[in-house]
Amino acid sequence: MTTDPHSSRPIVQAGAALGRASAAIILMHGRGGSADDILSLGEAMAPAGCALLAPQAAGNTWYPYSFLAPRLQNEPFLSSALARVQAALNLAVDAGIAAERIAFCGFSQGACLATEFVGRHPRRYAGLIAFTGGLIGPLDEPIILTGNLEGTPILLSSGDPDPHVPWERVQQSANLLKGIGGVVTTRRYAGRPHTVLPEEIREGRKLLSAITSAALSGRFS
Repeated sequence: MTTDPHSSRPIVQAGAALGRASAAIILMHGRGGSADDILSLGEAMAPAGCALLAPQAAGNTWYPYSFLAPRLQNEPFLSSALARVQAALNLAVDAGIAAERIAFCGFSQGACLATEFVGRHPRRYAGLIAFTGGLIGPLDEPIILTGNLEGTPILLSSGDPDPHVPWERVQQSANLLKGIGGVVTTRRYAGRPHTVLPEEIREGRKLLSAITSAALSGRFS
């Protein structure tokens, strides 16, 4: 088995061309989903002028077990998945888009991956939107984050109860991300099925609306 199972999978692009985009959104699909699926969600939220980048997981799954399993059980898939997120970020940065104008978004397994990446690679980003996800690791093991998100806006939105993501981990993730400088909003939807509601899409669109306006005003230069 390869030690980097996702490395040969594509990073699918949509929206504005990278060379002309004023901002970028990196999107991670859920278990069994695809880059094309999550790009359609991104298109529903992204302002004009944004490039959309969506890595595709090998076998449509980023890692084989629950995000609450011991981390070693999900290797080498988890490290490979995080490397693909980094590769998408590098594509945007190499095209001249500063990290302050790059946001991350994911659903379910992809939301966990996005949250984990941002939490483990903190700096000022344009935002993080996690639809039904949280930081990766067992509930009974401590999670320690270091660094500074420098005011990165974050939306953690989930149903409760959810069959895959306990609200306890969503709230814990919110507290940990606040602890390293994230500006975190949580949205809890009692009884919501494992999906993304129109209201959540509106919340995501609201968070992302500032990206291109900030770029055009020269705030992020």
